[in-house]
Amino acid sequence: MTGYLLGNGHEAGVLSGDIPQHKRLRLLESFQRGELPILVATDVAARGLHIADVTHVINFDLPQDREDYVHRIGRTARVGASGDAISFACEEYVYSLPEIEDFIGQKISALPVTEELLLEFKPPKRLDHRRPPSGGERTRNRTPRRRPART
Repeated sequence: MTGYLLGNGHEAGVLSGDIPQHKRLRLLESFQRGELPILVATDVAARGLHIADVTHVINFDLPQDREDYVHRIGRTARVGASGDAISFACEEYVYSLPEIEDFIGQKISALPVTEELLLEFKPPKRLDHRRPPSGGERTRNRTPRRRPART
């Protein structure tokens, strides 16, 4: 997702389990200061984050657990604030919607995805999450050597 945002001119950062802690903290601080407008987080990486003034939460899948849904969208309603939560649901995940609605005590408006809502987009920008070598480590690009063929 982040690659598509970056490839289409939207500044975004990503939080996932394989991002080093120092980079996670730097991204969170940048997002909280408003310098980074979009922060994409995996479900596990987003747990425990308390960020004020989140205006939009977009779920690219509808959580299968009703409490997970409330936890995710609650990021837009910290300390009485309000915001918008949008969830996409495919034919498989939409079956959890009635249970979520029962849990929160209200109906969630649902709209089909139509051609007018679909955009043409540029290819994603490739992301590199590999950790840079630390301190005294050296890296070399090595070309595999081929053994001569036996005759």
